Amino acid sequence: MKLLKKIQDWGDHNHPKWLDYFRILLGLVLIWKGIDFASNMEAFNGLMRGAMLGTALSISILAHLIIGLHLLGGLAIALGTHTRFFCLLNLPVLIGAVFFINLSYDIFKPYSEFWFSVTVLIGLICFAVEGNGIISVDNRKMAA
Repeated sequence: MKLLKKIQDWGDHNHPKWLDYFRILLGLVLIWKGIDFASNMEAFNGLMRGAMLGTALSISILAHLIIGLHLLGGLAIALGTHTRFFCLLNLPVLIGAVFFINLSYDIFKPYSEFWFSVTVLIGLICFAVEGNGIISVDNRKMAA
């Protein structure tokens, strides 16, 4: 527990202002991917066609959970409220996207989603350590 507190304190005291713009961009990217996933449900329907009822229900719950985590987590990360918490919640989704979904495709083809997912995963890990930063809703609460 002391190690986590040390990491949190280090992130709070060593956070340059320019890094907040990347946090906001990361949040907007998560919102965009949540909307993109929700609007492209054809791939989701393809997974459910051949599945049994229990599997189809699990896939459906997982898909809606991913959409919700991306939308709510992206908004919270962009605004700078509970950034570490929502980064940690989105980490399993991105780890699954990188190692189970995108790695199965050709990662060296142009416009591969693999590298985009790796970049977002690195951003989530970075802000799970760094935290909110100077330009954030939580920082405004403390300053007031």
